[in-house]
Amino acid sequence: MAATVLITGGSGLLALNWALAIRDRHDVVLGLHERQISLAGVRARQVDVESVDHLVRTFDEAQASMIIHAAGFTNVDECEARPEMARHINVDLAVNVAKACARLNLPLVHISTDHLFPGTESMATETTPVAPVNVYGRTKAEAERQVLDAYSQSVVMRTNFYGWGTSYRRSFSDAVIDGLRSGKELTLFKDVFYTPILIEAAASAAHELVESRACGIFNVVGDERISKYEFGLKIANEFGFDATLIKPGFLADQPTLIQRPHDMSLSNLKASMLFGKKLGGASEHIAKLHQQERNGLAREIQAL
Repeated sequence: MAATVLITGGSGLLALNWALAIRDRHDVVLGLHERQISLAGVRARQVDVESVDHLVRTFDEAQASMIIHAAGFTNVDECEARPEMARHINVDLAVNVAKACARLNLPLVHISTDHLFPGTESMATETTPVAPVNVYGRTKAEAERQVLDAYSQSVVMRTNFYGWGTSYRRSFSDAVIDGLRSGKELTLFKDVFYTPILIEAAASAAHELVESRACGIFNVVGDERISKYEFGLKIANEFGFDATLIKPGFLADQPTLIQRPHDMSLSNLKASMLFGKKLGGASEHIAKLHQQERNGLAREIQAL
C-alpha cells in the first residue's frame, strides 16, 4: 500500500509541485486552510494548524505516514510589517505540527529557508551560526530551534525552491519565463547569489532523508551557487528565449527594500554525502522544469 503524505500549506507553490511530483508513488493529501484546491490524483482536506489536538486527529484520520510542513508566511516585506503574525505563523504553528507528529511518532519534514545568514559569506553549512537580517529570517531561525525542541526526530530542510505557479501565485521562474516569452525586458540582480533547486528534486531528496531515518538540519539545495541574473540567463538558454532581454541590476542600488542577504548560497555536501550522489545543478533542473511544461504538469498547476 502506498504511503500517505500529508502536506500543509496545500494551496502553495511548494505543496502543489510536490504533490504532482509524487502522486504516482504516494497517496497525497493537501492540507488546506481557506483556498479550495482540486488536483487529479490528489486528496484535499481542511487542516486546523492552530490546534495540536485537531492536527493529531486529522493526521490519524488521514492515516498519514509522513508530514511535510510547507505552510508559512514567506513574504519578506509583509513579515517586516506584521512581525507578530509572522512569528505566529512561522513559529507557533510549526511547533503545533511538530508536537502533533511527536505524539503520533510520524516522520516530519519542516520546510525552512536560506534567509538565515547575513549574506557576507558563501555556501553556508548546517553548522554555520545563524544571524538573520530581517523578521522573516528571524522567525524561520526560531522555528527551526523550537521544532527540533518539540520533536528531535524532525528533518529541518533549508532550501530555496522553484517550480510552476498558479493563477493566484506566480513563482520567480514563472516571472522570468512569462516575461521573456512575451518579449519584455527583465532586470535581475547580479549581486544576489543562491543555490536554487527544482521542487521535484527537493521533494525527492526529502523523501530520501525520511527513508534513511535522518533527522536534524539539512541543506536541500542545488549544487550550484549562481546569481539571480545567471539563473535568468540559464532559463533563456534552455527555453530558447532572447537572453539580451535580461539586464543586470543590483540589490545594492535598492536602498528602499527591506534588508535582504546578498548571498544566500548553502552547501548541500551533508545531504549529498548521505545520498552518495549530487543533488543536481541549475541547468539540469531547469531542463526538468522545461520538460514539466512539455508533459502538461505546468498546465495543471497554472489552471488552479
